[in-house]
Amino acid sequence: MSPEKAKKPDMLLWEETLFKDRDLFELDYLPEHFLHREAQMNSLKFCIRPALQGASPVNALCLGPPGTGKTTTLFKLFEEIEAHTSKVVPVHVNCQMDSTRYAVFYQLYKKIFGHAPPSSGISFKRIFEKVARASAEREQVLIVALDDINYLFHEKEVDHVLYSLLRAHETCPGAKMGVIGVLSEPTLNYVLDPRVVSVFQTEEVVFPLYTREELRDILFRRVQLGFYPGVMAEDVLGTVVDYTDRSGDLRVGIDLLKRSGLSAEKRASKTISVQDVESSYERSRLVHLTYALKALKEDELKVLRLAAKLESCRAGELFSRFHEMTGTGYTRFHEILNKLDAIRLIDTDFSGAGERGRSRVIRIRYEPGEILSRIGS
Repeated sequence: MSPEKAKKPDMLLWEETLFKDRDLFELDYLPEHFLHREAQMNSLKFCIRPALQGASPVNALCLGPPGTGKTTTLFKLFEEIEAHTSKVVPVHVNCQMDSTRYAVFYQLYKKIFGHAPPSSGISFKRIFEKVARASAEREQVLIVALDDINYLFHEKEVDHVLYSLLRAHETCPGAKMGVIGVLSEPTLNYVLDPRVVSVFQTEEVVFPLYTREELRDILFRRVQLGFYPGVMAEDVLGTVVDYTDRSGDLRVGIDLLKRSGLSAEKRASKTISVQDVESSYERSRLVHLTYALKALKEDELKVLRLAAKLESCRAGELFSRFHEMTGTGYTRFHEILNKLDAIRLIDTDFSGAGERGRSRVIRIRYEPGEILSRIGS
């Protein structure tokens, strides 16, 4: 037998694939078994429990960096609710797409009635009345998830949205609505209108970064279900986990599994190599950057832009430039640094002495061009 023919069994034929189920490597895939978010899921179930008895639910606020399972937890929870009762109507609103009070209630209308409202310029008041009346007449409790709620902070739109939702019972007795806000930040820094604060008392549900072992469990499950047996060896999976842990974003790992599989297929290999993972990471790691930038407000983008231009600098120098540009005080600047650090866009290391005690050295975690090309220079 010639050497060429001897190698053939190890080669992937043109009609063969490494993927048993490609859907498992899509970022919007909803896993059947959702790992390592049981505590958060139980906290949200506790908030919703009163709604199952026809009472108003406890409002909640899901907080944590991008890629920590907040949206997936909500989808799994809402899937469970819809499978067990029609008395609670869960509605997921992507506030990046629907960033006004009208747009939010437009989505509620579609969910409740199964179709969009009339296209002939129907007013917000009319949509609101129909949604609230349906809740009251059908004795249904609406649970509204405002995902990426920070997109409603512009022009104080969030106050209008929350006021309309949580005070609906005042204009339409019997209407019951609850809110779950989702925010890629450690705390809610936005100052709500006092009239909203009185009704928007929330249970905070924190989503910390996954530990390395948790990441391994989740990615191993995807490998088991998504690839054919023997496609990815233990050491190769370990490399994927290392890169994912470094980024702090599970989505990077899921994308990396997919790209590594495609890289191996391109070589007609029946197994994924460490080299496939390493060569794919350059593109997969930018998944985190893309999602993280979406979670930033204008002043946060300004700090990041300055940091990218300086590449490495002391916090004091960065603050001076930021303050000169915006007039913003140190407290807000400090909050911004902590957020950029928490979502893995910058590293902040203490070194030496500064005017305010120990000085922090700020370093961006990406190539300056990668950041500046996405947010503008």
